Amino acid sequence: MNDAQKSGQIQRYTAGQRSNHWFIAIAFVLLALSGLALFHPAFYWLSNLFGGGPWTRILHPYIGVVMFVFFIVLALRLWRHNLLTRQDRQWLGQFGDVINNREDKLPEQGRYNGGQKIMYFAMLILMIGLLVTGIVIWRAWFQGSFSVELIRLGSLLHAVFAFLLICAIIVHVYAAIWIKGTVRAMTRGTVSQGWAWKHHRAWFRQMRKSAAPK
Repeated sequence: MNDAQKSGQIQRYTAGQRSNHWFIAIAFVLLALSGLALFHPAFYWLSNLFGGGPWTRILHPYIGVVMFVFFIVLALRLWRHNLLTRQDRQWLGQFGDVINNREDKLPEQGRYNGGQKIMYFAMLILMIGLLVTGIVIWRAWFQGSFSVELIRLGSLLHAVFAFLLICAIIVHVYAAIWIKGTVRAMTRGTVSQGWAWKHHRAWFRQMRKSAAPK
């Protein structure tokens, strides 16, 4: 039995996973600010945060590549926990019960519920889309590699993917705040047994079983 279990807590994320998550979060904020500065003249003043327009244009793609690498590392570590199951599909079909906090009517969930798994795959697809389109429009390294038409399409899709990712992150943050006790998982790495029982009962049973003396 580890220290978290002795104190009535269950470890949900390791220190490495939490560090990775917060590094991605910081990189995302930097990318959102620099991306807005490059997207429209009304936001150009944000480039002052990065040392001006030229530095913003230089740093934005490099920060993007670094964020993608850290995101993929975390995504691969959590891949098996995010595969959709029959219970997840049932959970998604009862979304009315979800938003009205009628959790007693919902099927037991594993480490992640159906909504979190959909968010996982949405972010994964958007991240890959941003990487691919970012490469197409990254003139410093790939100028002349793609046609003008493809670069224009890449610029449009890059903006669309970025907008959708910002929306997804807003939902992600809102859900974390909405469900009391969730933020603790990414700050301290642990959740209470009551939280686990209420929101992820199947995962709670699994953790208790694995912690039981053999």
